[in-house]
Amino acid sequence: MTDLWIHPALILLIGAALLPLVPERLRRGYILFVPALVFAQIYFMDHGMYGQVPFIAWELTFGRVDALSQVFGYIMSLMALIGTLYGLHVRRTGELVAAWVYVSGSLGAIYAGDLLTLFVFWELMAFSSVFLIWYRGRKESLSSGFRYLMVHAAGGVSLLAGILLYARTADSLAFNAFNVAQPGIGEWLILIGFILNAAVPPLHAWLPDGYAEATFNGSVFLCTFTTKTAVYTLVRGFPGMEILIWLGVIMVLYGVTYAFLVNDARRLLSYHIVSQVGYMVTGVGIGTQLALNGVCAHAFAHILYKGLLFMGTGSVLYMTGQSKFTELGGLYKKMPWTFVFTLIGALAISAFPLFSGFVSKAMTVSAAFYQDMVWAGFLLSLASVGTFVSIGLKISYLVWFGKNRCKPETWDKAADPPWNMNLAMAIAAFLCIFIGVYTPYLYNMLPFDYIYDPYTSAHVSKAMQLLLFAMLGFFVLIKKLEPKEVVALDTDWLYRRGAQLFYRAADKGLNGLNQKGENIGMRRIPTELGRFFAKPGGHIQWLLMRPFARDHGEAARLREQIDQRSRHGSYPVGVSVLLSVLFLSLVSILFFIF
Repeated sequence: MTDLWIHPALILLIGAALLPLVPERLRRGYILFVPALVFAQIYFMDHGMYGQVPFIAWELTFGRVDALSQVFGYIMSLMALIGTLYGLHVRRTGELVAAWVYVSGSLGAIYAGDLLTLFVFWELMAFSSVFLIWYRGRKESLSSGFRYLMVHAAGGVSLLAGILLYARTADSLAFNAFNVAQPGIGEWLILIGFILNAAVPPLHAWLPDGYAEATFNGSVFLCTFTTKTAVYTLVRGFPGMEILIWLGVIMVLYGVTYAFLVNDARRLLSYHIVSQVGYMVTGVGIGTQLALNGVCAHAFAHILYKGLLFMGTGSVLYMTGQSKFTELGGLYKKMPWTFVFTLIGALAISAFPLFSGFVSKAMTVSAAFYQDMVWAGFLLSLASVGTFVSIGLKISYLVWFGKNRCKPETWDKAADPPWNMNLAMAIAAFLCIFIGVYTPYLYNMLPFDYIYDPYTSAHVSKAMQLLLFAMLGFFVLIKKLEPKEVVALDTDWLYRRGAQLFYRAADKGLNGLNQKGENIGMRRIPTELGRFFAKPGGHIQWLLMRPFARDHGEAARLREQIDQRSRHGSYPVGVSVLLSVLFLSLVSILFFIF
C-alpha cells in the first residue's frame, strides 16, 4: 500500500462520474472536496515515475512527476479549485462534470511520460471542453462550439500522425525533448498539434471565437487549461526551437492589436490570452534556463490573473446579461467589489510593480536581451504598453467608469455577484499581489536553479516609464476608443466562409452529380448493357434453348422471341450478369497485363 499512487486526473474522473448521484444536501461540500483532494494529492506527490504499463512494444507512463510537471500541476489544480468555488451555485450538473473531465485531461497530459498517453488525454481535453461553450445555450454558442471542435480535431489528427511517424524511427515513445536542430516530419506534425492548442496565429481564431461564447463559469476553466497545457508540452518537447521566437513575438503583437478592435469584454480578454501566451512561446524558443523559468513563471501568474479577469467579466455577464462595451458603463457604483478585483487582475496582466505579471513577464524579456535578441526584447516590452491600455485602462473606463450605456433593465439588475463568486475572485486577487510582493513563493517552484531579481532600480523605472507613457496615450486618444458595434474579421472568416462554400458545393454540386450518376446507373447503364450484349446474349440463349424445342415450328417461334428481345435490348438477368462479369474480367486482365 505504501507504493500505491493515485493519478490526480483519476480522482477528478471518479468525482465527475459520482457527482450526479450525490444528494442535494451534500452537493456543495462534495463539489469543493473533490478539487481540494486533487490539489492535496499534487502538493504532496514525490518526484518519480508512476503508473508504468507495458503496451505492445512500448511502455506507457501515466505519472512522470518532476519539477517541470509539478509547477504546472500545482497551479492548474489550484485554479480548478478556485474555478469550482466560483461556479458553486451553478445548478447544471453536466457543466461541472464537463469542467472536471476537462481538467483531468489537462492534468493527464501534464503528467504523461509518453506520447501515446499524452495524445489520449489531449483528446479528452478537446472533447470535454466544448461542452463549456455549448452549455451557454445560444445559437452562436452552438456554432462556435462546432467550429472549436473541428479545429481541435484537426490538431489532434496532426498530433497523432506526428506520433506515428516519429514512432517509426524512434527507440522509445518517451515524451522528452525532440531534436530541434534537425526535426523530421513527425516532429513538425507534433509541433503543429501543440501550437494549434497554444493559439499561434493563424491557428488561433478558435480561441476568441469559442471563449467569448462560453458560459460565465466555463470561460474561467477554458482560459486556464488548453493553452497552458500546450505551453507545457512546448517546454517539454521543443525548448530552443528558434522558429518559436518569431511565432511568439507575432502572437504578442497580434493579440494586442486585435484587443483594441473588439466590442466584447470577454473577446478582448481572449485576444490577450493569445498575446500573453506569446511571451511564453518566445521564451520556449529562446530556450535558456532563465527563459524557460520565465515561461513557467508567466504561465503560473497568467493562470491566476487571467482567471481573475474572466471571473470579473463573467460576474458582469452573470448579473447583467451583457458583456459588450456598447451595453455597459459606470458599473463601479453597482458592483464595487467586482471592480476592485478586476482592477487587480488588470494591473497584474499589465506588469505593474508589486503585482504577479511584473515578476514573471520580466524574466522572458530579460532572457531575450541577455541573448542579444534586442528586437524581440524591444517588441515584447512595447506590447506591455498595449496590454495596459487595452485592459488596465480600456476595460476600466468602458465597463466601470465612463459614460453609462446600460439599458434600464441592465442597470437595475447590476449588483455584486453571490458570495462564492466574490470569494473566488478575492483568493485569485490576493495571490496576484502575494506573488508580486513575495517572489520566493513562485521562484522556488521553478524547474531551474537560476537567481533572478526583478526589483532592480533599472527594471522598476523602465516599467513605470512605459506604464505612464501608456496612460498618457490613453487619455490623448480616449475619444478614439469609444466602443462601436462592429465585428472585427479574423482568420476564422476563412474557414467560416470555406465551410459554407464546401457545404454548397457538396449539397448542390456533389449531391447533384451523385443524383445524376444514380439516374445514369439505374436507368442508362442497364439499357446500354442490354443493347451491347443483346446479339451475343441472343445467340447464347438460342444455343441453350434450341435442344428443348419439340419441333421446327416451336424452334422458329422461340427464335423469333429471342430476336425480338435482342432488338429491344431485353435479355435474361442471369445471362446479362454472366456476360458483364466476363467482359469486366477481360478488361481488368488486359489492364494489368498492358
